[in-house]
Order: sequence, then C-alpha cells, then structure tokens
Amino acid sequence: MSITQGTSVRGTWVGPLMATVVTLPAALVAYIIGGLSPMACDACDGAEAERFTRRFDTAFTFLQVGLLASVALLLVSWGLPRTEENVTRRRLFAALAPGTVVLSVILFAGIVPWPN
Repeated sequence: MSITQGTSVRGTWVGPLMATVVTLPAALVAYIIGGLSPMACDACDGAEAERFTRRFDTAFTFLQVGLLASVALLLVSWGLPRTEENVTRRRLFAALAPGTVVLSVILFAGIVPWPN
C-alpha cells in the first residue's frame, strides 16, 4: 500500500502528544520556580539587592519568552496537516518544544546572580 502526496497519515499525533505531556508540566514547574526565585535574595540589601533585581528582571523575561516559544512550538506541531510530507516537521517541532523549556531554564539560571 503506497501513500500518495496529501494523504492523511495515521499515528502522527503521537509525537505532539508526548511532547505536550512533557512540555506543559515542565513549563509550569519552571515558571513557578522562576517566580519564586526572588526569595533567594530576601536577605540581600543595598547594591547586591539592586544588582539581583535588575538581573532577575532580565532573566525572568527570557524565561517567559522561552516558555511561550515552547508552547508555540507545540501549537505548530499540532497544527501542521497530518500528511506524509509533514510527518518529519511535526516530529521536529514536537521534539523542540521540551528542549526549549530546558534551554530557557538553563539561560535563566545562568543570568540570575544567585547570592552566596
């Protein structure tokens, strides 16, 4: 049985579903931890607190943009047509979504100046 171009392919929902199951909880945990991380500098004062606040604001913006990008990748992986020519694209976008969450968390942790 051969598949012609434009024909719907069965099972193309598996990649986006697995990515969704991994990405959405990971993004929620990352957002909560990122939102609670200013408490790490509760004892900071003066210049150290100002430095932490400036860097945290930048880092949290990067985290939010990265998490939104991961959701956008999920939406693209779900939204592509279920045709043979899009199978690889759907899998690629599905795989990039959780990777974007991980990259966003690493970037966030690298920017924030954690107090000693």
